[in-house]
Amino acid sequence: MNGTRQYRLASPTWNDSEMSAVGACAQKQTLTMGPQVFEFERQFAAYTGSKYAVMVNSGSSANLLMVAALFYTSPRPMLSRGDEVIVPAISWPTTYYPLMQYGLKLKFVDVDLFTLNYDLQALKSAISERTRAVIAVNLLGNPNDFDEINHMLSGRNVILLEDNCESLGATLNGRQTGTFGLMGTYSFFFSHHICTMEGGMIVTDDANLHDILVCLRAHGWTRNLAQENTLCKKAEDPFSESFRFLLPGYNVRPLEMAGAAGIQQLRKLPDFIAARAKNAATFRSLFADNKNFIIQHGIGEPSWFGFSLVLSPQAHTPRSVIVKALMENGIECRPIVAGNFAAKEVMRHFDYSVHGDLKNAEYIDANGFFIGNDHLDHGGDLRRVREILLALVE
Repeated sequence: MNGTRQYRLASPTWNDSEMSAVGACAQKQTLTMGPQVFEFERQFAAYTGSKYAVMVNSGSSANLLMVAALFYTSPRPMLSRGDEVIVPAISWPTTYYPLMQYGLKLKFVDVDLFTLNYDLQALKSAISERTRAVIAVNLLGNPNDFDEINHMLSGRNVILLEDNCESLGATLNGRQTGTFGLMGTYSFFFSHHICTMEGGMIVTDDANLHDILVCLRAHGWTRNLAQENTLCKKAEDPFSESFRFLLPGYNVRPLEMAGAAGIQQLRKLPDFIAARAKNAATFRSLFADNKNFIIQHGIGEPSWFGFSLVLSPQAHTPRSVIVKALMENGIECRPIVAGNFAAKEVMRHFDYSVHGDLKNAEYIDANGFFIGNDHLDHGGDLRRVREILLALVE
């Protein structure tokens, strides 16, 4: 690698405010889930416009609990083993794994070559009488067209869920992504819009689902449920409720320090989103008219996680040559999320089908990559990326 500045996928966002908040928890020896987590949940729910928010130890765990909760709703489960769930062909593995682990049948649907979200015509034709849920993944910070998706689902007994782990702060018609479905999930991993070390969140407006999520988060016990809740009648004596187990849950509680960091990060989020948007404007100005690359088309007001580039059919430079040149110049890049997940070796463990073909997902898998975006000014980095790419493909 030469001596130029490194352009990473993500940069640290912490300063003294997070360090002090985390240090205060350590000093008080309040380490596991407690008041800081609960306050962060309250503030996050308010930020997203949701009634409830439940913090867990990762975005992956958020997806797990979101799926699990639907098996324990009352008066009847919303999902059962063998039910069909529609998923986009491109996402991260933990969009899919909980569905497999709960015995659901996945139906993969192609994505749009330009938005990287659902191909809406393919989605419309994929919805059948067997469909019980659709998971919308807002890829790389870009909202789905929820107006159109809700129109498709209108009058059907189909649940809409959102994997919003890459898109905190994105909006459509003034509404936060993650809130269009029955539940939505978020990730606070290092490379995401805010960082709590590890961490994730589920939001919902449904009181029963909220209580189920709280119960499932910690062993399936009743201890963290409010005295008045939708799941059970709690004893007045806390001792009696200490080890009362109601559901077959997990231990995916967040650290108290993660909640404390989240409160500080949430205060900075508007500035983080504005900086990402400024970088996105620069990126678009540099690449929007380049005939060799397809860049992601935004819907609503995206909150860009990163910047995707897909080689156009007329480009003759192999992706491997481009990736090598970028890495040699200190510019980190990755495949577009996990590429076409239906083609992964792990699929031999799944019960799944493919609706139609996945030609766009396959093309993106073979010809796409993305570079990073965060709260720093990357104008110079993006111009350097353009210079390197133009030297290779023009």
